[in-house]
Amino acid sequence: MKKFTRLSMLLSLAVVLNIIESVIPLFNGYIPGLKLGLANTVILFVLYIYSFKDALYVSILRVILVGILRTGIFSIAFSFSLGGAILSVIMMSLFKKLTKLSIIGISIIGSIFHSLGQIVVAIFLLENVNMFYYLPWLLLFSIPTGIIVGVISKELVNYFEKDLNFSH
Repeated sequence: MKKFTRLSMLLSLAVVLNIIESVIPLFNGYIPGLKLGLANTVILFVLYIYSFKDALYVSILRVILVGILRTGIFSIAFSFSLGGAILSVIMMSLFKKLTKLSIIGISIIGSIFHSLGQIVVAIFLLENVNMFYYLPWLLLFSIPTGIIVGVISKELVNYFEKDLNFSH
């Protein structure tokens, strides 16, 4: 019950961060979908403190709840976000397991694959391969945003790992 309560609180935090961030356009909205990704600090935290499965659940539920509250469930924006979120968590987990990358490196991987997932979904849903031209811009911003999210996540994980009762 303690784990469920904590994961529920973390999910709530991720939803709030996502909604706050969605009303603050980076670069005046010149690049659609470009966000800092602060909600991903929560996903990384869950991945490192709990498990891949928990991070995937929290990530998917975050997208669904934000879809209900903000973008509309099953809208185009919802689909982009869901595709990016799922691919991001899967790849962060794989790179975490198979490499010696730091949490900051894993965050950059997550940011890159979130952008890639969004573009792949956009190409299929909009049936327009020209969406691919957004990818270099999204990837360019994935590195600094991944670093920022990674640094925040690293500090959170380090802080809470000291409290061994927190994780399980």
